[in-house]
Amino acid sequence: MASTLSDKLSRLVRQVSGQARITESNVADMLREVRMALLEADVALPVVRDFIARVKDKALGQEVIGSLTPGQVLVSIVQRELSATMGEGVADINLAAQPPAVILMAGLQGAGKTTTTAKLAKHLITKRKKKVLTVSADVYRPAAIEQLKSVTAQAGAEWFPSDPSQNPVDIVLAALDYARKHYVDVLLVDTAGRLAIDEALMKEIKALHAAVNPVETLFVVDAMLGQDAINTAKAFKDALPLTGIVLTKTDGDSRGGAALSVRQITGAPIKFAGTSEKIDGLEAFDAERHAGRMLGMGDIVALVEQVTANVDMQAAQKMAAKFKSGDGFDLNDFLSQIQQMKQMGGLSSLMEKMPGQIAAKAKDVDLNRAEKEMVKKQGIIHSMTPYERAKPDIIKATRKRRIAAGAGVQVQEVNRLLNEFGQMQDMMKKMRGGGLMKMMKKLGGMKGMGGFPGMPR
Repeated sequence: MASTLSDKLSRLVRQVSGQARITESNVADMLREVRMALLEADVALPVVRDFIARVKDKALGQEVIGSLTPGQVLVSIVQRELSATMGEGVADINLAAQPPAVILMAGLQGAGKTTTTAKLAKHLITKRKKKVLTVSADVYRPAAIEQLKSVTAQAGAEWFPSDPSQNPVDIVLAALDYARKHYVDVLLVDTAGRLAIDEALMKEIKALHAAVNPVETLFVVDAMLGQDAINTAKAFKDALPLTGIVLTKTDGDSRGGAALSVRQITGAPIKFAGTSEKIDGLEAFDAERHAGRMLGMGDIVALVEQVTANVDMQAAQKMAAKFKSGDGFDLNDFLSQIQQMKQMGGLSSLMEKMPGQIAAKAKDVDLNRAEKEMVKKQGIIHSMTPYERAKPDIIKATRKRRIAAGAGVQVQEVNRLLNEFGQMQDMMKKMRGGGLMKMMKKLGGMKGMGGFPGMPR
């Protein structure tokens, strides 16, 4: 997320953290680099000026000068001010209204409003246990209504039908009436977008807002827009009382300008960020954690949440027991490990939340290729019979040819998979019954190693 800005800022963090003494000179040098990084990331100039002034004021204050670790304190100031620019803490969705609570989704065409509407429905169903209804008031884009119907079904919410021949206000009022009669908790209204801001769009969305009086009016903005997001934000702020912002496509190669600019321009908090194309790829926006990511500090809290939300803990405990005993580990377990990794969002999703120094070490690894290899391995195992998965030793030449043909790969790929599996089995057997300690002692006694501290020979 915001890869260009994050790369530059994380490099600065590493340089500044080691500073033993903070002076006006090195603060000025650092702020010059920060200013350039922000401007290159398409952050609005007034936002950059305000941010730099706040950091400079605090960096030359007693907080840093009197510190034993001034470099680290300076980094924490930058993180706090980044967080403050994007909004303090987490701003949750407001549902404090007589049901149904209406949420109006606004933004330009192509920002991802329709998909975000379904993602929000999924979030409300999963996290808030709400009964959700969606409706499309986009009568101009032929596929918009059908698209919302499709993604709403994926989210597990209910969809209210509409037709391009209808008036948008009539559509939404009919959906609101249906929601009241059927005890719906939340009505999500997907409004029409345009390729550019125009008077007709603003007039229509004002009329929709007046008709349904929503508890939330969310501005959906593409995180990759950069400076263009500022002009859009200003126009929607002037037209509507925005209550929140949803940043979409944050998993793309965005420069980060939108995240740092839209909050200050609109005055509305960033409430959600779209993290992937999947229907559950929406997370509550935490400004402090996002600032940490931008500075290359990672987001370990989000990583833990992602793992615990997607891992079958019972299956993981069984797997841990097999690792400990060294017995019974077969290709079904190997397949389970691959599937667990996919459920957690894949390697790239996990690496995104790692601290910058760890992620930097993985830069030479082609994560896309690694994930494709995982998919290939999954296909090979799926081409095996249940008996072959349980007893890999029986897989000889004839079976290998059949498995390769079924998976659409060469026999060498099957051999490679079986070799990897064999190596894992050997490692587990060596670890069983204190084998790991024996291996470490052996390494410790090797010539030139000098042993390991605290380990008896």
